[in-house]
Formats: sequence, structure tokens, C-alpha cells
Amino acid sequence: MTESLGTTCVQGGWRPGDGEPRQVPIYQNTTWKYDTSEHMGRLFDLEESGYFYTRLANPTNDAVAAKIAELEGGTAAMLTSSGQAANFFAVF
Repeated sequence: MTESLGTTCVQGGWRPGDGEPRQVPIYQNTTWKYDTSEHMGRLFDLEESGYFYTRLANPTNDAVAAKIAELEGGTAAMLTSSGQAANFFAVF
């Protein structure tokens, strides 16, 4: 069954598992806690996927980008902090 545009606008980009909220939570934090500095280093070096600093990636932004990609029929999307940043990425 295909979703209508309205349903995709509300629910797109987020596929909750069992016991997870229907809508993506808004994470209002800047950093995440890890038990070892080695794990944090692997994240920073992009050897593992995950979140470590909100300016580089966070789950709320990832869900919005996935929603935009789904609405536009794309495979991925990227959020920027301003129109100037978007123009920079488009040109370079």
C-alpha cells in the first residue's frame, strides 16, 4: 500500500521499531556520552557510524533529511544551516 503525500509529510523518514515513539524525538543536546575515548575516537574518525557531536550529525536531523529524500523520491538528502551553506555545497 502506498502512502499519500500527507502521510509521508507526517510519518516519512522515520521507521520506529517496537516500543519506539511513532514520531521522531527531538534531541536537544550537543554531545553524547560514551564509556571509552577509543569508541569516541572511532566515531570521530568515521570508522563507526553513530553520533558524537550535534553539529556534525544528530538523529533528529537525520530523520528530517530522510523525510525530505522520501518526499522528493531521492535516496538521500542533506541539511544545511543556511541558504549560503546550501549554495556552497551545490557549487563545490
